[in-house]
Amino acid sequence: MVDEVVERLLDQADASGAALLGEGGLLTEITRAVLERALEAEMSEHLGYERGDPAGHGSGNSRNGTSPKTVLTDAGAVALAVPRDRNGEFE
Repeated sequence: MVDEVVERLLDQADASGAALLGEGGLLTEITRAVLERALEAEMSEHLGYERGDPAGHGSGNSRNGTSPKTVLTDAGAVALAVPRDRNGEFE
C-alpha cells in the first residue's frame, strides 16, 4: 500500500512539475503534513479530547490556534503550524 501511495505522489509531482525538496517540494510537504498531524495528536492526548469534540466546551482548557515554527529536517527547513492550548502549556 505504501508503495502505491508513493508512486501516485511521485506521478502527481512529476505531472505538475513540483520539486522534490525545497519550499513546496514533495518531501517537504509530506514531512510538514506528518509532523503537523503528530502535533495535533499530541494536543488531543494532552487535552483529553479530539478536535471538534463537544467534550472540550467549557473544559477550562482548549485549543487556541497555532503558532508558526520552522524546523530543520533532512528534507530541509519545514514551516509548521504548531497547535497551542488556551493555558499555553503545550508547544
